[in-house]
Amino acid sequence: MKVNEIVHSIQGESTRAGFPCTFVRLAECNLRCGYCDTAYAFHEGHEMTLPAVVDAVRGTGCRFVTITGGEPLLQTEVHPLIATLLDEGFDVQIETSGAIDITPVDRRARVILDVKTPGSGMLERMDWGNVARLRPGDEVKFVLTGRDDYVWARDAIRRLEIPDGIPLLLSPAHGVLDPKDLAEWMKEDHLAARLHLQIHKYIWGADRRGV
Repeated sequence: MKVNEIVHSIQGESTRAGFPCTFVRLAECNLRCGYCDTAYAFHEGHEMTLPAVVDAVRGTGCRFVTITGGEPLLQTEVHPLIATLLDEGFDVQIETSGAIDITPVDRRARVILDVKTPGSGMLERMDWGNVARLRPGDEVKFVLTGRDDYVWARDAIRRLEIPDGIPLLLSPAHGVLDPKDLAEWMKEDHLAARLHLQIHKYIWGADRRGV
């Protein structure tokens, strides 16, 4: 598989934010979101075998693993990687754009589904069937670029039949939408969702790679 980087850091997103985590960032992506902060993963990477990736993950000494990208589900080799890590007792979550069917993902893993908003420029690429494929333990994230995105996400949360118990995360695009504005909108609407910040960017800065 083509791997961009394997990094031991702190999880900055999802309900697991703040936990030490090993990231396996796979290269390549089929989307071009306007706010993307990992465009370097579109093309940069090197081929690694499954055993080599698993050895690198073991070597970090961390049992929590996030497989991300790019778009990790573009590479079919990701599925035996997920299964192998799970079989070895790792806690595994997958960050995916929502544009690829999540059905093949091992259901022991946690899916973090990024629902594309109009501000991403990629709304038409969403596979809406993924909402019905979510299972307990999965999470849904909306990255918002402004008030229009917020209103769209608010209405989508009310319209979509997102399974009960799935955490709903509203994330202001870093440096684009002021979190204070998002907080006020959520308060006004009594929205049953969580304001979600990318804490790694507050720790190391928005442009730092390898963290």
